Amino acid sequence: MAEPLALYVHWPFCVSKCPYCDFNSHVRESVDQAVWRDALLADLRHEAALLPDRSVGSIFFGGGTPSLMPPTTVAAVIAAAAAEWGLTDDVEITLEANPNSVEVANFADLAVAGVNRVSIGVQSFDTKVLEFLGRAHSEDEARRAIATAQEHFARVSFDLIYARPGQTLAAWESELAGALAFGTEHLSLYQLTIEPGTRFATLAAKGDLTIPDGDAAADLFDVTQAMTVAAGLPRYEVSNHAHVGQESRHNLAYWRYADYAGVGPGAHGRRLGQATERHKKPENFITAVARNGHGLKVEADLPAHERATEAMLMGLRLTEGVDLARIEMRSGLGREAFVDANAVARLADQALMTLEGDQLTVTDEGILLLDSILSAVVRTG
Repeated sequence: MAEPLALYVHWPFCVSKCPYCDFNSHVRESVDQAVWRDALLADLRHEAALLPDRSVGSIFFGGGTPSLMPPTTVAAVIAAAAAEWGLTDDVEITLEANPNSVEVANFADLAVAGVNRVSIGVQSFDTKVLEFLGRAHSEDEARRAIATAQEHFARVSFDLIYARPGQTLAAWESELAGALAFGTEHLSLYQLTIEPGTRFATLAAKGDLTIPDGDAAADLFDVTQAMTVAAGLPRYEVSNHAHVGQESRHNLAYWRYADYAGVGPGAHGRRLGQATERHKKPENFITAVARNGHGLKVEADLPAHERATEAMLMGLRLTEGVDLARIEMRSGLGREAFVDANAVARLADQALMTLEGDQLTVTDEGILLLDSILSAVVRTG
């Protein structure tokens, strides 16, 4: 039996563009909901025809701001996935949501539509920080959104951004303690990074924005690990923490390099050794669907070595690491083609990696050096 398929559905619209965001998100005065529902369904049906005889184990509505989607559209997409592929009995259906009151008001209807997991973009519980991050919600709205989500959904996660300009260790400890007190079984905790092409990148280039240096960021990371472990939410990926068994199954599919279908503007997919990408601009996506019956822009065969490399780069982000035998099986290559054994041995001697049988893992001591470790270990050429 083939592994369950992961399905990603992209809703590209936002109320406003956050200054740190480099995702495919767009602000539009009006959205023709019927046109968008029909386009997403057509794009999904096209993908399903190319991936027959599979069941869907997870659906993830991302964006953009998918909590702006009409619940009827969400329900239609879920129903189409069930009709075209079939859903596993324990299917995980996640929707990203902002804490704004108008979107939280849809939580009950989204639950009825079939969503059983919500991921809320809180980012901070500090009003001044929310303004700095360009967020449209208040601290009170964030707290109410989490509480309301816990009433309607079996599984709730929310995001926070730390390592912000001027943030002290004590301030982050206090904020994180407050977040853990909600008792959700999953948290995504991201250090602020300056992404090219964002407003924050422009400010940083002018010297008007400075984030904590490496040592300060490392201290913040260390206290994050200590507090989440103590609360029973250990890190299972660089920035994601969960009770055992409550990890995001959809994101695990990415990191374990399973097949996933991407539907909607700019959505990426990995389909049977092919890389797929949809048109990013909403208007171009709609035009492509009307012309071709799908929104595909790129559909390219991935060479075996590139598949192996991607699996390594994604999988070593996980606390569990990578199964080298599985990558060999999926790529058809021996591990010597994509792993530098001498680098692994050297890093293992430094307690930065472990290799037990086929399982290669970056240790807690090594995770802050992940980029350098990947450069040393993964043979990309």
